[in-house]
Amino acid sequence: MNSASLHKISYGLYVVTSGQDGKFNGQIANAMFQVTSNPATLAISINKENYTHELIKLSRKFVVSILSKATPMTFIGLFGFKSGRDVNKLQNVKTKTGITNVPIILENTVSYIEAEVEKEMDCGTHTIFVGKIVDCDLISDAEPMTYSYYQKVKGGKSPKTAPTYSKEEPAAVKNAAFRYTCSVCGYVYDEALGDPDNGIAPGTKFDDLPDSWTCPVCGADKAKFEKEN
Repeated sequence: MNSASLHKISYGLYVVTSGQDGKFNGQIANAMFQVTSNPATLAISINKENYTHELIKLSRKFVVSILSKATPMTFIGLFGFKSGRDVNKLQNVKTKTGITNVPIILENTVSYIEAEVEKEMDCGTHTIFVGKIVDCDLISDAEPMTYSYYQKVKGGKSPKTAPTYSKEEPAAVKNAAFRYTCSVCGYVYDEALGDPDNGIAPGTKFDDLPDSWTCPVCGADKAKFEKEN
């Protein structure tokens, strides 16, 4: 079986939030799709190890915030590579509450969808939650980020709890610049792309990065990066 064929499936990039009674959390997800139009329903795939999974099971509701192309890697790292059991991810993020009383992410968001769980399917490591859409709205006219853009342009990787995680990442495009991988979260610093979100211009050599520079996703220092062969 050639697992590379799975990398051709199209995905988006979202923050899924859930919770109740003052306990809320959010996580990055890429497996979400609309199931029916009448009534309007959608499905999300969430790893059972994640705190958000626990909160969806408890509250039976969730919100999907669709991220824009311009979303900084630090924002994705907060929701994708940190645990809500250890940090309050929503503490310094602009949100609002809607019909479900679940926080709706307003920063870097194109649109949001509020849903109440109607069905769920046990898929081993993950649960597929099917929710009835109770409200949705547009936040901005920015272009949504695709998962392909996140990987190829932003240099992002799948966390181990993602449904699309694979040890065999898509092959990188060869160029004259070198690439360095964070050994903590898998983020790739590509010298050709730089780190514009943090003021590092394209073409900046890894060795020329300031000592204060850290991984934009997980915050690891330069010593945690390994040069790709």
